[in-house]
Amino acid sequence: MAQAWRCKGLRWSADGPELAWDGGRRSALTWGKRVAFGVTEGGVRTCVGARGHVCPVRAVVPGRSTGARCEECARLDRAHSVAADTIADDPRPYHVYLAWFGPGMTKVGITALERGSARLLEQGAVCFSWLGVGPLMAARRTEELLRAALRVPDRIPYVDKRAVRSALPRSAAERSAEVEDLHARALTLPGWPESLSRELCQPVDHAGVFGLTDLPTAVGEVTELVAGGVVSGGLVAAAGPDLHLATDVGVIVVDTRLMTGWELVPAGRDGELALPTRGFRRAEAVVQDELF
Repeated sequence: MAQAWRCKGLRWSADGPELAWDGGRRSALTWGKRVAFGVTEGGVRTCVGARGHVCPVRAVVPGRSTGARCEECARLDRAHSVAADTIADDPRPYHVYLAWFGPGMTKVGITALERGSARLLEQGAVCFSWLGVGPLMAARRTEELLRAALRVPDRIPYVDKRAVRSALPRSAAERSAEVEDLHARALTLPGWPESLSRELCQPVDHAGVFGLTDLPTAVGEVTELVAGGVVSGGLVAAAGPDLHLATDVGVIVVDTRLMTGWELVPAGRDGELALPTRGFRRAEAVVQDELF
């Protein structure tokens, strides 16, 4: 019987995307590389635990959960989390950023200064720019200011990001236009926290990093892994947690967060797909409301 591995998801390094595995092993991903795995027959998906600790009961978790945690481990994981607003005394400086994922899809967010642009790669931001830097609570207030005054959301659903990746504007200038416009409008807003230093708009484009140039249109996405399921295909792009794989039925997007918690084994025939999928309903581009 083939050795089984447990995936810890997609990681972004200076050299590009990598699949991380329990035990510290990493698999570098390059365009065209065959990505193939199967789920063990009769297997179940178990909780991945929280904050470096295994789940004490090895709870079974739903196949469609991107967190792969039981209720108790999910609570523990978010108990000391900036993202969950459960801490307010983090002394580290934070960046406020604007991130663009496609036409009408720009969000505001924050990330620790020390993390650099890692958070933007993890989210699949096609283009982004820093907006300011300062203490955590000042960054949070600025984030809320943009949501209230400019109606800039702090979340973009992944299904919307995936649906438009193959139809993005071809030039970097076009891809950065919305970020530049919102950045200029944001700097004119009253009510900026005094402790937050504003930064110049300097858009960073990730289209090349993600392999989105001439990206074939994806026909759909894997909705969950199941026991005995298989996927095998050539890697054509990777963005955020997603892999775009060329299979027998066309390009399929695999959210690597769905791989966690399963025991995975090598797959057989190239191009094979035997997992639940759904097609994309093309997202409508929404022009964000003007301030006045």
